Amino acid sequence: MLNAEYFGSLPNFEELENPESSLATEIISTDGVIIGKYYTQNRSNVDYSHLPQNLRQALLATEDVRFEEHAGIDFRALLRTLFSGGTKGGASTITQQLAKNLFPRERLNKFQLVIRKFKEWIIATRLEHSYTKQEIFAMYLNTVEFSDNAFGIKSAAQTYFGKPVDSLKVEESAVLVGMLKAPYQYNPRLHPQASFNRRNVVLAQMHKYDFLTKTQFDTLSKKPIALNFQPQTHESGLAPYFREYLRLWLKDYLEKNKKPDGTSYNLYRDGLRIYVTLDSRLQRYAEEAQEQHLSELQKIFFEHWKDKDPWKDFKKEWEAIYTHCERYKDMHEGGLNRSEIDKVMTTPVKMKIFAYGGDKDTLMTPADSLRYYHMILQNGFMAIDPANGYIRAWAGGMDYRYFQFDHVNINTKRQVGSTFKPFVYATAIRDKGYSPCFKVPNQPVTFEAGDPRFGLLQDWTPKNSDNKYGGMLTLKEALANSINTVTAYLMHEMTPDAVIQLARNMGISSEIPAQPSIALGSADISLFEMVGAYATFANNGVYTQPIFVTRIEDRNGNVVGEFTAQQKEVFNENTNYTMVELLRGVVQHGTGVRLRYKYKLPGDIIGKTGTTSNYADGWFIGATPHLVAGSWTGCDDRYIRFRAMQYGQGATMALPVWAYFFQRVLNDSTHFAADFNAKDVFPIPEDLNPSLFDCNKYNQNTGTKKVGNDYD
Repeated sequence: MLNAEYFGSLPNFEELENPESSLATEIISTDGVIIGKYYTQNRSNVDYSHLPQNLRQALLATEDVRFEEHAGIDFRALLRTLFSGGTKGGASTITQQLAKNLFPRERLNKFQLVIRKFKEWIIATRLEHSYTKQEIFAMYLNTVEFSDNAFGIKSAAQTYFGKPVDSLKVEESAVLVGMLKAPYQYNPRLHPQASFNRRNVVLAQMHKYDFLTKTQFDTLSKKPIALNFQPQTHESGLAPYFREYLRLWLKDYLEKNKKPDGTSYNLYRDGLRIYVTLDSRLQRYAEEAQEQHLSELQKIFFEHWKDKDPWKDFKKEWEAIYTHCERYKDMHEGGLNRSEIDKVMTTPVKMKIFAYGGDKDTLMTPADSLRYYHMILQNGFMAIDPANGYIRAWAGGMDYRYFQFDHVNINTKRQVGSTFKPFVYATAIRDKGYSPCFKVPNQPVTFEAGDPRFGLLQDWTPKNSDNKYGGMLTLKEALANSINTVTAYLMHEMTPDAVIQLARNMGISSEIPAQPSIALGSADISLFEMVGAYATFANNGVYTQPIFVTRIEDRNGNVVGEFTAQQKEVFNENTNYTMVELLRGVVQHGTGVRLRYKYKLPGDIIGKTGTTSNYADGWFIGATPHLVAGSWTGCDDRYIRFRAMQYGQGATMALPVWAYFFQRVLNDSTHFAADFNAKDVFPIPEDLNPSLFDCNKYNQNTGTKKVGNDYD
């Protein structure tokens, strides 16, 4: 018997038990869908139990029909090959091919190749002693390489047919097995006819070995290949903005949390499983809602600026955009002067640009393409479960391939406008005990310079957006219609510090200047923080920290980390319900009323619109009893904006995305009938005085206006 070591170094027992392979880290949603991966090779393992019978039969019939009978080497097939001079097919078994995949060949001459063949026989024999037949079969399919950056059968099934491997049909399994002979040559996307012919060879083999009847073969062999090509890239698929945010978070987390042996996890090779809070269906609805509204709003925006120059009054800003683009910098560094660069930048060239409904081929100057991209409206959308803090949807922009800036990211700050007003109202209700029926004069309020509570250098008198004043307004009326004078009145009754402290308790960590102007939303805050804060109103006054990961496991299922949200009571139930009643008014008869009359959304809904100075930012943040979501819309450059309230207000720019999203959710009775029932209402505290909410009976002069006791 030949000494195995005569053939050079061979893998030892430990290497056979733990063969090295690069496994992709998988991101798994709460509904069990893999929404993305991090990898150097797009490879994910699958157990034998998840391989459909038709796939197993296709592989056996084509590659190794006596797989269950031999011990790694099929001598019968080997003799047949030798006597036929190679015309009767190859003799490599599945186990031998696994050996080649696990321990790849280097470049060899003919003599070395013969020696290598013997080594693979020995490795195959050892594999047969170390693993069961089922384990070998699954390992082989996990190690094979396909085209289009798909490694292993699980990735291939998703890439070419958009489905998990256990859902493959017979003809689909035959396509993938057929690719094993030559992945590029039989790629169904690149070479459909060759792939079709090869698939039918596999089907013929299945018929030959009685895995298919003659009728089944005749039927299947006539079917065209129905691809559902879904390339697995870092920029495609669901939630690309979220996945990038998660990647950076994981990088930091894994640097601080090592393996048991003290070494670091490799996010791209170690096959981690990241269980995230996103629901793939809600995420898809969010992205669809974004595109539905923004595709229409973008047309209006372009028409709004037709034949006009939005940079007319912002020449310095345009110069910065122009001279800092990559094309300009490359030419400048290459030695071209400004005149030469300008000539290139103003000469039309063929290019592919972002467009709704698919990329567009066009003829455009590089300078015009800059203007085009800086005039694309962006949207950020996030949805959260207020009870547990789970972020259910995270849509950070319009197309990650073109726009990497994430508008949900906690580090992305925009002026929040009137969406900040509920924090002022909540502070007043908590500290002053006001009812929704408490009346305030609709008159300008002046914050005087020198007042130590406000620290202003000059007087400040905020105005209403419509410049209309007079009469008395209840708090419910004032918030519903976003009346600035009433918010200013409430701020004047308190201090900015008190409002800021409340915002801090509701999870807002962004810098908020201690100035009375914050009452009208002058602060820059992220959508992430704002949605998390509003979730307090939907959770009986308890703030729940937004989270996006519940568990991390290694490739063997061992838990690397588990995560739950921290909670904090901000106000009692009575105070919180007062805010619910105020925010309900926004939707019933205020700036958010189009949710009812235009979008026909049923159920108990609360929310608040927001519009900033010069219409640079449009907001809507709203909630049902079980889901809170926020929408922001604007251009990345704040000076590129609508110039009229008709289009620039939050109810027009941002609210429709929220509406389209919830339309989809409420219509999805298959998945969400129990979770998002339109009949559900925000809970009413048992000890709440109902007269405080009936403005026909309420008398604010009775001295009984206290609704909460948080302040006591």
